[in-house]
Amino acid sequence: MQWTDAVMIVTGGSSGLGAAAALAAWQAGGRVVLADRQPPTDTHGLMQSDPSQARWCWVPTDVTDTAQAQASVQAAMDRFGRLDVLLNAAGIGAAEKLHGRSGSHGLDTFQKVIQVNLVGTFNMMRLAVAAMLASPARTGDDGAGSRGVIVNTASIAAFDGQMGQVAYAASKGGVVSMTLPAARDLARDRIRVVTIAPGIFATPMMASLPQEVQQSLGQGVPHPARLGAPAEYAALVRHIVDNDYLNGEVIRLDGALRMAPR
Repeated sequence: MQWTDAVMIVTGGSSGLGAAAALAAWQAGGRVVLADRQPPTDTHGLMQSDPSQARWCWVPTDVTDTAQAQASVQAAMDRFGRLDVLLNAAGIGAAEKLHGRSGSHGLDTFQKVIQVNLVGTFNMMRLAVAAMLASPARTGDDGAGSRGVIVNTASIAAFDGQMGQVAYAASKGGVVSMTLPAARDLARDRIRVVTIAPGIFATPMMASLPQEVQQSLGQGVPHPARLGAPAEYAALVRHIVDNDYLNGEVIRLDGALRMAPR
């Protein structure tokens, strides 16, 4: 699929990995809906590059709220006339053992993480597909190309969950497991589904840690021995959209990192 005039919704698009991918899509000629609970900051690349918001907009979105999720999809259709790509980058984490010093893992914590990371991802997928199918065929579509692309964001915790990550790993494992059946469900509609499983990236959440901790985490990556750059995640998103033969796959983006138990 070509990026020129393509329309993408990015959940969690106001910061971190989502913001990097949104800017990359815009730079490639796409139009972007930032679906996020928080507005983009003054340092957001889209605000600097396109202050008039001619090719982007922000829609306040809680991905677990069907009305708000639908509003972000409708914004793409109303403002830009179509929807081609959904990038699910919204997510939350939790650090809590199944049974720790304070007792059993909170059920409310587990449910919240599952609700945002897994149910929220599914909610956006199901709503976005309807809009993709309702969008006019793109110029030059010969019937063989993609009608739409869904890129979900899991984590290497889906495979190498650490102590205290039982809720997070379960939620991201669910995203991984949805990938192939979703791709099969949508094959007839020519909508592709691919999941990225990032390792340790230099996001605002990571920036809140002391510098020595960040350095130590980066040095634990086999090669290159550093934190991942959000631009590298964004580059993979762009390639997935560009490459029509990528479908039903989960791609680890982690510098060959395999997480230790703690």
